[in-house]
Amino acid sequence: MPKEQGRRLVASNRRARHDYTIEDTVEAGLVLTGTEVKSLRQGRASLIDGYAFIEHGEAYLDAVHIPEYNQGTWTNHPPRRTRKLLLHKQQILKLSSRVKEGGYTLVPLSLYFSDGKAKVELAVAKGKREYDKRQTLRERQDRREAERAMSSRRHLGE
Repeated sequence: MPKEQGRRLVASNRRARHDYTIEDTVEAGLVLTGTEVKSLRQGRASLIDGYAFIEHGEAYLDAVHIPEYNQGTWTNHPPRRTRKLLLHKQQILKLSSRVKEGGYTLVPLSLYFSDGKAKVELAVAKGKREYDKRQTLRERQDRREAERAMSSRRHLGE
């Protein structure tokens, strides 16, 4: 079987971009068991409640739901276990210092296969307040209306 090429998305956390202001992103590898990988290859995972934390100089991903593998036996994994993240020491120190600043958290944005290896895109994010979310939605709506007006004007001019 040929080696997998490119990037194949398994799950994305669209809600994170709504609830948080994304400051910085980093790609991390995951330490997974065999049945977790097989379940991910079937395209099954949920990042909705997921978050990452740093403890004793190591990074972990918690509350990410990877359902049990259908054909798995007693070797199946628990769906919501804490998984270790593979990052360089300097990356962990940088992320740790940003999180300790206060108000920042590590949120998974997407889970994907990159050249056959499971990866997670982590974001250093700051939580939005309710009025910030409304402001973002209003700006997006205004931008859409402006695009629509410009588009209709272009079509009328032709």
